[in-house]
Amino acid sequence: MSVWQRYRINILRVLTGIFVLLALTVEPVFPRESAVGLLLDAAGSILLFAGVIGRFWCTLYIGGRKNLEVIDLGPYSICRHPLYFFSSISALGFGFLLGSVLLAMLIFAIVSAVLFVTASHEERYLESKLGVSYMKYSREVPRFFPSVRLFSTSSEVTASVAVLKTNFMDGLVFLSLLPLSKVLILLRAAIDWELARLI
Repeated sequence: MSVWQRYRINILRVLTGIFVLLALTVEPVFPRESAVGLLLDAAGSILLFAGVIGRFWCTLYIGGRKNLEVIDLGPYSICRHPLYFFSSISALGFGFLLGSVLLAMLIFAIVSAVLFVTASHEERYLESKLGVSYMKYSREVPRFFPSVRLFSTSSEVTASVAVLKTNFMDGLVFLSLLPLSKVLILLRAAIDWELARLI
């Protein structure tokens, strides 16, 4: 395991802290009560839930077989790292929930970049462990952004209860971004009000 892989979670935690600070200081262009503001809120909620559901879909297919064999069905038939892709989708949703298109794009770009680099490190390990079968898979399936035309599946899927439990807990963390976004918006409004009062 590379240094990057060991510390990627901590890197993402630090980035989350930075995003929270930005959320408290960056003013949205569109008022929250406007049509565009409401649209951003709805889009953010949809993307956040889509990311959580997508991650659950991935877990159903990978089961407890991660790093043991090439998984090339379901979400893994359309991209090599769908878990990371769906995590990025949830991150984009969080940005929209904060009411800022600019912040949403920034969060999506940074989280995607971190996970893309993580994926490249993981693939070196997978190539050394799984050999030709993984190299063939790498040539045929894109790394990060899905190609829907490649989709294939099987009639049955074997899932791991332990892995599903872990994914459920991860899903709760992602879903906690929804109330967190509301709290940050209220805090930003309180800060703005206090600054206006002082001025």
